[in-house]
Amino acid sequence: MLGCGVGLRSEHYDHVTRTWPAMDWFEVISENYMDSGGRPLQILEQVRQRYPVALHGVSLSIGSTDPLDVRYLARLKALADRIDPAIVSDHLCWTGVEGEQLHDLLPLPFTQEAVRHVAERVEQVQTALKRRMLLENVSAYVTVRDADMPEWAFVRAVAERAGCGILLDLNNIYINAYNHQFDPSEYLRAVPGHLVGQFHLAGHTVREGFLFDTHNRPVIDEVWALYREALRRYGPVTTLIEWDADLPPFERLAEEAATARAVARDVLGHPVPPAQAVSPVRQT
Repeated sequence: MLGCGVGLRSEHYDHVTRTWPAMDWFEVISENYMDSGGRPLQILEQVRQRYPVALHGVSLSIGSTDPLDVRYLARLKALADRIDPAIVSDHLCWTGVEGEQLHDLLPLPFTQEAVRHVAERVEQVQTALKRRMLLENVSAYVTVRDADMPEWAFVRAVAERAGCGILLDLNNIYINAYNHQFDPSEYLRAVPGHLVGQFHLAGHTVREGFLFDTHNRPVIDEVWALYREALRRYGPVTTLIEWDADLPPFERLAEEAATARAVARDVLGHPVPPAQAVSPVRQT
């Protein structure tokens, strides 16, 4: 349990390194640092000396039919070995095929065949990284007619078969429940706590009666309510505020993290780990 953190974005580098805010931890997009020997990596190393850090990838493409990209895995392992993150995660999706990177998180069919395919690839990734990873449930705007199971059963089956964990994005659950008309509480009831290693909370956009995962605004009341339900079910879980577009000042992100911390304290009946008291300083 790392507490409640926020994403580290380049727009906030100066503020973070100047003030060293009272934040529990930071999550970074892995690909932004994998091929960089310049300022971004220097900033990340400075931050890692003072806070726990999680690496969150967006282009592993674990569900693709293309072979796993061994060069990508080697670069990711080098970064993880250098930073020593508390968590390494990516998305339960595919992002490209036939060598083309589509730069989108595309949903998988919820079938037994897909479970076997993805689980085998996750095992290869974890062996290459020598780390257990978390996979995040994604927002989906289509359904597959020949699905063998609901989304929550698919996410659970992949994690159990592969031996990985789940990054449970509560905003994505809410979006999919709204767009595809299912009960988000059923999702939470179906995913066992021992598989859940992290929560994501984010804002979204409403367009023509549908919800879209845009990460560009505050968490809404309904998602906070789902967070409360998740805390009651799972207990304390490392939590991240995701805000990636239309970024506000860092202080506004810190307010959202403080709200998450207050909600957790209210539900659990005790404080979550205090800011900057979660992990010893790592000297590099």
